Amino acid sequence: MTILTPATFLAGLSMATAFAPPSRGARRQLPSLSAALGESIEFAKYEGLGNDFILIDDRDKAAPSLTPDQSERLCDRNFCVGGDGVIFALKAPEEGDYDFTMRIYNSDGSEPEMCGNGIRCFAQFLRDLGEDAESYRINTLAGPIIPVMNADGTITVDMGEPILDGPSVPTTLAPNSEHNSVLEQTHACNGKEWKISMVSMGNPHAIIFVDDLEKDIDFESDGPALESDTGAFPAKTNVEFVQVMSPTHLKMKVWERGAGPTLACGTGTCALVVAAIRAGKIPRPGKEGVRVTLPGGDLFIEWREENNKVYMSGPATLSFQGTASLK
Repeated sequence: MTILTPATFLAGLSMATAFAPPSRGARRQLPSLSAALGESIEFAKYEGLGNDFILIDDRDKAAPSLTPDQSERLCDRNFCVGGDGVIFALKAPEEGDYDFTMRIYNSDGSEPEMCGNGIRCFAQFLRDLGEDAESYRINTLAGPIIPVMNADGTITVDMGEPILDGPSVPTTLAPNSEHNSVLEQTHACNGKEWKISMVSMGNPHAIIFVDDLEKDIDFESDGPALESDTGAFPAKTNVEFVQVMSPTHLKMKVWERGAGPTLACGTGTCALVVAAIRAGKIPRPGKEGVRVTLPGGDLFIEWREENNKVYMSGPATLSFQGTASLK
């Protein structure tokens, strides 16, 4: 089914055509998508629990085809394709045991180290392009990440070990727990006093536990104030507000660094489970993991004691694909 879209885009970008995804259960096979600069660029749009991304096939390149500024315009939801970020599937580096490289530009043009929902969309994109492996070893700015394609259609990602050392997250908040970590440390921001736990999953996260997500925070005000508090968070930070629903169920809202409010954040979900276990909010679960409810749906997170690694399981879905003109 062809979807008609506006002919004119912000700053010279325009969308030519877009196509609805195949019916559920059908084998999806995408054409080889080229991101070469010129008259047009082909893309595929994916979402992981509503956290949506524009995927570009750059498997023959070592660097992204688009600039941060072009990517920012492409993410505009009113005049362009729209998305929380643009993800580039690049060739593996010459050094190291990798299959591919992932780079991402946020909707504001900034570049994060990693994205949990984005890496699942990246893996599904590779599968749909015909890269028929059970798992992929992906080079990211946060280090190696390994997504595994499950038989039920979900994707489990080995997110690596959490970084707890405060200065390495990075944060200037005073360490107050083991491993030189920041755990429910008091900090004043936006006229309020918060208890903040800091965890990095290759990118920084400030986790705040509240009794009621709807009553205890002013999300649209507190989120950006904390994100941009560079006195405490020199690289800025993702902000997760978390409510404990049960020993195996957490609920969260996220204000993402460089993207603002999003429906899901994979790295943030991993970080908040680590923080909840360390702060004694929930016990460490078994293989079934912790259910984390985000605005876009549920992710399941396991922090394994045997190797200290965090594993995230959830979906990634093709929404549509199309062609945009670059003039």
